[in-house]
Amino acid sequence: MSGAAEKVLVVEDEPLIRFALADDLADAGFQVLEAANADEAIVILGLHDDIRLLVTDIDMPGTMDGLRLSAMVRDRWPPVRIIVTSGKRIPAGTALPAGSRFVPKPYTTSGVLDAVRTVLA
Repeated sequence: MSGAAEKVLVVEDEPLIRFALADDLADAGFQVLEAANADEAIVILGLHDDIRLLVTDIDMPGTMDGLRLSAMVRDRWPPVRIIVTSGKRIPAGTALPAGSRFVPKPYTTSGVLDAVRTVLA
């Protein structure tokens, strides 16, 4: 399936990283929504039932980190695929929801796009 019809939610508290990733995904043909933390992401997920992928950082301010957000997404929105990122820690495989993928920072555009395409395949 072409990325043109697929909507991705990027959750990243560092604005420059979030903007760069959103631009890279948009350039690759995805529709991109952005959130600065898990609380914003939950609101966006509630408003858009066509989000196919969540890309979330682990360490963020707010009521929950990216691992808790990804677990909630797996429970409440099971069709949404998940990519978790971090430059500070590598989560144990059991910390990630089934079917999700971890991409360490710093990541390359091609590395993230490969992970996105793999998860959405």
